[in-house]
Amino acid sequence: MFGVLATALNTNAAYAQSDDKWYIGEGAKANTYVKYVIKEYDVNSGEPYEMTIYFKEQDANGVWTAPTFVEYKGRVFTGTLLLGNNLAVLGGSDVPDNMRPFVGGYSRSLQWLEAFTAVSKPLSLSQGSWGKIAAIGGEEVKPMGKETISVPAGSYETTILGWHKGVDNRIWVANDFPYPIKAETFVEISSGRAPTLFAFTLLKTGTGEPSPPSEFLDVPNPPLKKSTGRGTYVVDLDWTPESIEPGNKVVFGVGFTDNNGKALFKVNYDFTIIDSVTGKVIKEFKRLNTDVVEGAPVGYATVEHTFENGGPVTVSVLINSAAGQTTGEFIEKADFNIVVVPEFPVTAAIIAGVAISFVVVAARLRRTGLGSMFSGRSPI
Repeated sequence: MFGVLATALNTNAAYAQSDDKWYIGEGAKANTYVKYVIKEYDVNSGEPYEMTIYFKEQDANGVWTAPTFVEYKGRVFTGTLLLGNNLAVLGGSDVPDNMRPFVGGYSRSLQWLEAFTAVSKPLSLSQGSWGKIAAIGGEEVKPMGKETISVPAGSYETTILGWHKGVDNRIWVANDFPYPIKAETFVEISSGRAPTLFAFTLLKTGTGEPSPPSEFLDVPNPPLKKSTGRGTYVVDLDWTPESIEPGNKVVFGVGFTDNNGKALFKVNYDFTIIDSVTGKVIKEFKRLNTDVVEGAPVGYATVEHTFENGGPVTVSVLINSAAGQTTGEFIEKADFNIVVVPEFPVTAAIIAGVAISFVVVAARLRRTGLGSMFSGRSPI
């Protein structure tokens, strides 16, 4: 089953291969599962999440019933996907709203090669070309050689499919395995460091239905640093006091640099605080400016806020302009996930007002300072 039984977990040499043709979904077997870590450009600013897909059963029409769960920053989202024989997500899947972005990321990453190779017309892993990608300038996707790679799930003999557009983009495919084993692809940009378009790695395979893990609340420590979606700018977020509690004022420090680490002068930005569970805006600060705090570093500003309730929140920083130049049609935004903890000990906390209770298990580390002054289609 996927060649994952017993010692066959660690190599695809044990797979039954009749030819070198491959398509998304090849080798899928009932009562087996796969687990991947995935990054996708449009999902939570490219932050990684883990997805486990259990191939429970396949009906006479080739449709898989696939209980699936996603793990992201201590939260667990569960649903049941209906997958075609090409593993595309079909209508009628049972997917809660808060899981839909992750399922969209699945379709734009693990299932991406389905646009080239299909069950009805599989392509050879040794042919000269698989076709061109019109959306990114007509680059040709083609086999680029063989490589035995090691991932957390084991070692696999693979064919590298890829293209070059500024940087190398590579997808590692093992014959007779339903998804690629690994991928590293990047957004096409004219200058600067290219952000990840999608990347994934196979973490685990096995038989039997896996159980979703328990949820916990991941409490991050300041400072945090994130690139904007296009990789043009870098945003630093710091705050004091380190432990954010309801009823206590928090001072956020925001710093901006370009992707080479040079501080940005005169940045105009929006600072929005969002309830991560409900998606509702808690507070919105519009058209703020840096370089207004006397004695502060260039490209730095502060924002003050007092939270009324505990729970996970998202701080979204949107750059409107820098040094008098607007961002134009591009959205230059960085999202940070933080946690407002209750006043009683976090190890025993149950966050009030959150539909799902979380046990806070993150250990607080001693902070070191203010920091460095730092789409796709919907499948359902």
